Amino acid sequence: MNGEIAQNRIPEETIDQIRERTDIVDVVSEYVPLKKQGRNSFGLCPFHGEKTPSFSVAPDKQIFHCFGCKIGGNVYSFLMEIEGWSFLEAVRYLAEKAGIELPQISNQSKRSAQSKQQQEMIKMHNLLVKLYHYCLMETDFGKEALAYLKARGLDEQTIKTFQIGYSPQSWDFSANFLARRGFSLDAAEKAGLLSKRSFDGKLFDRFRHRIMFPIQNAKGEAIAFGGRVLNDGEPKYLNSPESLIFKKSETLYGFHLARETMRKKRQAVLFEGYVDVVSAWKAGVTNAVATLGTSLTPEQANRIRRAAETAIICYDSDSAGMNAALKAAELLHDAGCLVKIASLPDGYDPDEYIRRYGGKKFRDDILAQSVTIMAFKMKVMRQGKNLQDEGERLKYIENVLHEVSMLPNAIERDHYVRQLADEFSLSLDALKQQLYYLRSQRTKEKNIRLRERHLGNSLIKNRPLPAHQNAERMLLSLMMKNRGIAYRVKDRIGGSFHVELHSALAAYIYSFYAEHQTSDIRRLLESIDDSEILQLATELAIIDMNENISEEALQDYIRVIENYPKWRKIEEKKQEKIAAEQREDFLTAARIAKEIVEIEKSLRSK
Repeated sequence: MNGEIAQNRIPEETIDQIRERTDIVDVVSEYVPLKKQGRNSFGLCPFHGEKTPSFSVAPDKQIFHCFGCKIGGNVYSFLMEIEGWSFLEAVRYLAEKAGIELPQISNQSKRSAQSKQQQEMIKMHNLLVKLYHYCLMETDFGKEALAYLKARGLDEQTIKTFQIGYSPQSWDFSANFLARRGFSLDAAEKAGLLSKRSFDGKLFDRFRHRIMFPIQNAKGEAIAFGGRVLNDGEPKYLNSPESLIFKKSETLYGFHLARETMRKKRQAVLFEGYVDVVSAWKAGVTNAVATLGTSLTPEQANRIRRAAETAIICYDSDSAGMNAALKAAELLHDAGCLVKIASLPDGYDPDEYIRRYGGKKFRDDILAQSVTIMAFKMKVMRQGKNLQDEGERLKYIENVLHEVSMLPNAIERDHYVRQLADEFSLSLDALKQQLYYLRSQRTKEKNIRLRERHLGNSLIKNRPLPAHQNAERMLLSLMMKNRGIAYRVKDRIGGSFHVELHSALAAYIYSFYAEHQTSDIRRLLESIDDSEILQLATELAIIDMNENISEEALQDYIRVIENYPKWRKIEEKKQEKIAAEQREDFLTAARIAKEIVEIEKSLRSK
């Protein structure tokens, strides 16, 4: 990080000033609901799905750490991780929040060729957003498109909010616009704005005679377009291809606009397409996002979870839409969201329903009536079945019980079993007995899998750390907080820690104190540019440990580390002695036994 600061000439004192005016608890709270417990605040980790809070923020040290996935760092690394920003982007964001003006960064900084190309692509997209929006709102080119949008119920404010535009019916309108402004047309092709003719290699506009929906990244920068054709052309919807700046699997349409409301409400509404998001926004649903013509991905689900606790899925009412909703629900559930699914009447998509019945009815009768994943599964399983037929009815009940048996919550299981009993006038005891059988079978299968696949790993994972490793961790934690202890350890041990990662962290600590006269965990963490070492450092820094350790305890930690090679030597000698005895070389065995006694004596004398 320091290299990046120096390279771009942001003074250290400015970085310090930003840090001093920033409270990591306030920043993290914009993404994660935190609850104070003792000195620290805890919440559900935004970087992996979990049900029990293991994400800790320490206000006194201004650091965070997740005891589950081990991610940790300071306020800068938190923003870099959660937003995908560079260090400089995180600094700029916090400087703006703190009201601190940053010096102009030198244009001589060495950026990679890829980074320059990405910036050029974003600039092209942002300019075309303005051009297309102007064409729609202010020119004769866009009259037909504007009339179409207004006929679909969109007002000018909504159109401006989403910067919707129009690309004229021309083969070179956008190409000429970009060329006149000095942009590389080859770069425009790589960005997906232009296409190339196969027979002569000539570049032409990819989007023609289409209503243009800009697709932005989390910072609100245009990175792609979705174009809806006017009239009856094909394809009806055309999206930008993936590029250096656009990854469909990571992008959610409307996220930059919805994020603030998602965080305030702790809720997101997920749609399948950008037209649905725009209609929902006009209907007062401003926490709406959508995938981009593909199924929801784990990356998108995690992005939603980082901004909201609850996700309502509102897809089309046809069979494909319902199946897609179930798949999305599973991904969101795995990401740690509380998931509900909204059902539309047959034959409707969200946009059509809103246009016909209005925003209030959509909010009250559709979103507010959303149901759990299990309730929605039951609805899907009923489709196409004649439940008056005994065979189909029994099959339906069997399928529902199978799904209910997988629910982890006993109250939920009881609720749905009683629902089945009431609807079909069945014995509640009989249904519970069958449910118990299904769960016991599942438990047996699970236990077998655990024994076969994971038992060995679990034993290793849960095994306590060896004494020398624990001693090294405790010393490193103390060294980060106390300069005097760090120098005493350096004099006795130096870099001779027995875990390679511990030696590396010790080197960073020694280097830091060579330049700083006092301990400062925040600055120390900023000096660490290796992600694995940084994770270890934040994990040890967040340990609530008394810095005023007794001299006896400090010496015990050091002694354990210094003596570890001798203990290891004793274990090796014991194995040699056993081997000698097995081959009946008793003279050698006796000699080794004497060596073991001598090493043990040296340990006791210390």
